[in-house]
Amino acid sequence: MKKISYFLISLFTAFGFTACTDGLDNIEYSSDSGITASAPVVSEKTGFSLTVTSSASGDVNNVVKKGFCYSLNVQNPTIKDNVLDADENFSVTISGLKSNTPYYVRAYIYGNSRYIYSETITATTADVSLEEQLENYVAPDYDDNYTSIATWDMRRQWNLANVHDPSVFKAEDGYYYMYQTDASYGNAHEGHGHFHCRRSKDLVEWEYLGATMLDTPEWVKTKLNEYRSEMGLEPIETPAYGYWAPVVRKVRDGLYRMYYSIVVDNYIKTGAANTESNFDNSWTERAFIGLMETSDPASNVWEDKGMVVCSSSDKEMNGWGRTGLSDWNAYFYFNAIDPTYVITESGEHWMIYGSWHSGFAAVQINPETGKTQTELSKPWDIFNNGSTYGKLVAKRGDSRNRWQGSEGPDVIYNPQTGYYYMFIAYGQLAVAYNTRVVRSKNPDGPYVDMKGKQATSGEDMYPAVTAPYKFSGSYGWVGISHCGIFDDGNGNWFYTSQGRFPANVGGNEYSNSIMMGHVRSIRWTEDGWPIVMPERYGAVPQLAISPSELVGNWELIQFKPTRDNSTNDSNATQYASKVITLGEDGKVTSEAWGNDVAWSFDAENNVISIGTNKIYIQREVDWEASPRKTTIVGGGYEGDGSITNWMKKVQ
Repeated sequence: MKKISYFLISLFTAFGFTACTDGLDNIEYSSDSGITASAPVVSEKTGFSLTVTSSASGDVNNVVKKGFCYSLNVQNPTIKDNVLDADENFSVTISGLKSNTPYYVRAYIYGNSRYIYSETITATTADVSLEEQLENYVAPDYDDNYTSIATWDMRRQWNLANVHDPSVFKAEDGYYYMYQTDASYGNAHEGHGHFHCRRSKDLVEWEYLGATMLDTPEWVKTKLNEYRSEMGLEPIETPAYGYWAPVVRKVRDGLYRMYYSIVVDNYIKTGAANTESNFDNSWTERAFIGLMETSDPASNVWEDKGMVVCSSSDKEMNGWGRTGLSDWNAYFYFNAIDPTYVITESGEHWMIYGSWHSGFAAVQINPETGKTQTELSKPWDIFNNGSTYGKLVAKRGDSRNRWQGSEGPDVIYNPQTGYYYMFIAYGQLAVAYNTRVVRSKNPDGPYVDMKGKQATSGEDMYPAVTAPYKFSGSYGWVGISHCGIFDDGNGNWFYTSQGRFPANVGGNEYSNSIMMGHVRSIRWTEDGWPIVMPERYGAVPQLAISPSELVGNWELIQFKPTRDNSTNDSNATQYASKVITLGEDGKVTSEAWGNDVAWSFDAENNVISIGTNKIYIQREVDWEASPRKTTIVGGGYEGDGSITNWMKKVQ
């Protein structure tokens, strides 16, 4: 429920966070200081380390210190990245690296009151066996509670901090690029542009790149006031904007498209800003979906292409009245936010969009222009002659209820299964946010869930692929949805979303606005349904799992709707874990499945069978352990998908 949630985030400006210049902007990178550093030379390498050497020349008597900067992602690393001081021979061994992986390395010298950098080299670690990789694996060590680095001047250290509604794709240059809604803890991003970007080579360490849009495109205000003029309303001179939920896709080599949402948060009748004191018995204004394109995402330079679609109504031009703030009978039928974009194998382009109002629409896109295939009609009374604003493909709730508690669709096509999958966010993001999935043979439906119910029926869809959860020894996560689904080009699929801390963690009354980007692996069932792994992706080497490793205690979390926790807004809580044991005798001890249920392991497919239930497993990071370490995790569905099982090996 974005408007309420983002309003809450805006309250946190009371933290006193102010925009300031990153310290990098004040570092002098000088080649005129009378001192130079030679490009590093790799003198020795292993699968997990690089020994590099440089030399200084010139006014070396004024050298205060020297060393090396290195990074997996940043092509010209500085002292704001990974840094090691050199020994007296201007040499250092960089350890804790990943095998067969290229790193950017350059030497630095501090002298004459400035930093001097050498040329950057690319150095690749040696290739080693999976056994050695797993034995030497180092888990990510960044703190999920990132409040100490949440401010703008610390953005170089954010990694996946301050991520919300992410969309990810893999580009031609081998990087994964991530884009997001304008949201951050304490509004640290404000005044620094919109739809911020970061990139990664390994999906674990991310480099912050900055905003893709510096100022609101002029067409938004122009188009808004054109419609208002036709409706007989006064123009809004200073609209209040929100910047939400982009989707970014590679269209082809040299062409990438971003569909973004800009919401106008002013009342329709008077044009006043959306506050309770300004309420004028009207709904707030329409949202717009626009398009930007780039040929090179590394440049972070995007060209705006204008409007694609806007919020549309079936209540005619002036049906925007509202009896009160508790009246949820929305004026708009299709709400033009939360776009997703999919290209079919036959070359058709489709955009699916919508949020909270009457459901999601699928509209065909012209591949050349990126705009709708059919010219849009006026955005009111849209069903008189067939809607150019799209076809209903999913909704939640009774058709008489226009406030339906679902948003954030993301649609992908998996050629391995032959289905289009729509992932849908349910509920408000403070706690209840959870993700459902439906599938279809066509991008515009009909989509059905695992039970065979159509997504347009209004019934809740199953299975749930994520939900608020808590393994033991942790605060757990809530608000885990509005996902982006992407692949690596080699048949491996991933789920990304934000995760939020629960309320009042560590005495912080604003902890529910700590939003960390999550990336998780997806396994696919033999029936072609996606299973999102219960722990975040850590690039753990996938050495074959032996049956003996499975014996012992596991934590089991079941997304199992009950009277006390149906993951609805009114009673949503985190699903907690219970301990179960896989015995050497092939029997399970568990409260969930009883004590005499047999278990077995299909090592070829990495599947544990527990009675009739299958758990699809892989190696992953135990993020709750201290220190973090590798473990085995898995997930699966019971029966028709009514229950989702997540498991993690703990002993």
